[in-house]
Amino acid sequence: MTKRHKITVIGAGNVGATCAHWLVAKELGDVVVIDIMDGIPQGKSLDLYEATPVARVDARVTGANDYAPAADSDVVIITAGLARKPGMSRDDLLTKNSQIVRSVTEQVVQVAPNAILIVVSNPLDAMAYVALKASGLPRERVIGMAGVLDTARYRSFLAEAIGVSVKDIQALVLGGHGDTMVPLLSCTTVAGIPITKFIAPDRLAEIVQRTRDGGIEIVNYLKTGSAYYAPSAAAVEMAEAVLKDQKRLLPCAAYLEGEYGFRDIYLGLPVILGAGGIERIVEVDLTKDEKAALTRSAEHVQQTLKVIEA
Repeated sequence: MTKRHKITVIGAGNVGATCAHWLVAKELGDVVVIDIMDGIPQGKSLDLYEATPVARVDARVTGANDYAPAADSDVVIITAGLARKPGMSRDDLLTKNSQIVRSVTEQVVQVAPNAILIVVSNPLDAMAYVALKASGLPRERVIGMAGVLDTARYRSFLAEAIGVSVKDIQALVLGGHGDTMVPLLSCTTVAGIPITKFIAPDRLAEIVQRTRDGGIEIVNYLKTGSAYYAPSAAAVEMAEAVLKDQKRLLPCAAYLEGEYGFRDIYLGLPVILGAGGIERIVEVDLTKDEKAALTRSAEHVQQTLKVIEA
């Protein structure tokens, strides 16, 4: 009998709970939700499990305050940490969330040493770095979720502006997750047709800026929270690629050992995601401007890491 996959989500807040929802809806496996708040993961998990007969999916959903139920998980999605509030930069979250992510990672690898970790906590690139160092796992198995989300925002804005299906927008957004992200105009097409055939340069520049401001735009609307539908969907797309060994080419935050000229940092780049996690980092030819923008983004990430290591 084929054993079902097990996916653990750390954090039962909006992002974590919605991750669990997407995972169950896609019937990717049994789901464990862990949170320090007593009763919250248990209640949300029970509620979600009770929805499975209506959704006609088979998946056990378990909530817990300890890590024992996460034993032998295939994938662990780390969403734990403080959410951004209005006026708060991603870097403001750095010190507190690094402590949270380090503690979570150390505990989860004790019970699920063979898992692939997908980090969602912010500031993303720095938290992925913290998780890698805390876990002791090879870099292929600790992946940051950023580029899939940023690219989804970019694609949705482009589709809306052009009046075409989001399915026909191909794009890549690289670099650090934040103000220095790098949408690759050279890789942006509508069903293979260059984006510049559809949108004037000034309008395209506005959409690129809106993509960079995508997270804070939602924060400003919500006032007391941050985005969770798109971030959780992006994380689950990555988990699905791993669990189904899909060999998807997706923009993800990867630890670099010389690729693109960078070393000892996490940065969003095109990767092949499969059963082994990051199976290959794909190096694409960048324009001079794109290379300069990616370098600026890497420098920003390096500055963030200096705060952690201080």
